[in-house]
Amino acid sequence: MNPELIRTYFSEGTNGVLLFNGAVTCSTIELPWKNNQPRISCIPEGSYRLVKRYSPHHKWHLELKDVPGRQLILIHPANDAISELQGCIAPVAVITGMGKGDFSRLAFKKITSLLFPLLESGSDIFLTIKSN
Repeated sequence: MNPELIRTYFSEGTNGVLLFNGAVTCSTIELPWKNNQPRISCIPEGSYRLVKRYSPHHKWHLELKDVPGRQLILIHPANDAISELQGCIAPVAVITGMGKGDFSRLAFKKITSLLFPLLESGSDIFLTIKSN
């Protein structure tokens, strides 16, 4: 059950659709593509291993491992990519604009309820990111 993120790029943000087993689970928002520059760009397309991670700020969330030239790329709640993200991916229930959405915590809970049990059982899960 490896998820797939299908992106659409815009100058002010990147919007996506997250699929599990071919079915839409939620939408996503990210920073615009700016040549993988840390903290101002979304990450390159590719396949990345997901791990469950805890931090005092985000509590339990997901981290993408081995992203070229980047560290601590997370999947966590946010509703505005420019003001709340530094290269991470935020699930949202509704897209409201370029790199903007609503009900991120609801969408985040939906994907973690699918992925956390699999990760806790020892499954390797890879997120594939590509454009439409």
